[in-house]
Amino acid sequence: MASGLTVDAAADVRIFPDPDAVARAAATHLASLLAAKTASGACCSLVLSGGETPRRLYRCLAEEYREHVPWAHVNIFWSDERYVSHDDPRSNYRMARETLLDHVPVSPGHVYPMPTDPDNPDEAARRYEETLRANFSGARSWFDLILLGIGSDGHTASLFPNSPALDETQRCVVVAAAPVEPKVRLTFTPPALNRADTVFFVVTGADKAPALRRIVKDSPDPHLCPAAGVRPPRGTIIWWVDAAAASAL
Repeated sequence: MASGLTVDAAADVRIFPDPDAVARAAATHLASLLAAKTASGACCSLVLSGGETPRRLYRCLAEEYREHVPWAHVNIFWSDERYVSHDDPRSNYRMARETLLDHVPVSPGHVYPMPTDPDNPDEAARRYEETLRANFSGARSWFDLILLGIGSDGHTASLFPNSPALDETQRCVVVAAAPVEPKVRLTFTPPALNRADTVFFVVTGADKAPALRRIVKDSPDPHLCPAAGVRPPRGTIIWWVDAAAASAL
């Protein structure tokens, strides 16, 4: 399969031979996009995802694009977080810090992890929503770039099938339940995910192939396949996919 092959005119799906090629291509485009966004000296916003899939992308950015991304002008946010301490091995913040943030010259004051210290997760969700609204008050789009993945069940961030969070229309950050440990999560809601100029979905592995096909080809009900509900009205979605994940397209 040709590197970078786009397979659907209606969806920008870019297919690469393996996960390393996916990470390199996505990192190249990310660096170019953020450089353009900050060319005037303004800051831009990047939303990171958790899980295993983005590790290669983060390492590629840290090792190969440290000097090509204007890190001093990038504000970092997260689309979801496991409700564990920031030093817990399961923490999305910890994974991003160890693979990316500790290795690039991003300003500590520009890094906004989801809080997990309150005893009440609802309080933490409210605090993060206040952080978002303080940073983006009056902005047409909040996020220049959101990085996301999908699960084999079609979930994205911590929006799982049939989650009550999928019906949220006002709040941007809520507490959600996951079917696996740790079960308590904080997550962006659809209104937050759809406030993006650009969304990168990074998808690798044959286990994702059925879900990817459903999202790209069938436009399923977002309650059953939450990633299908990410459709920023004024934004662009690019799918960065390896051959295994694309095998059902």
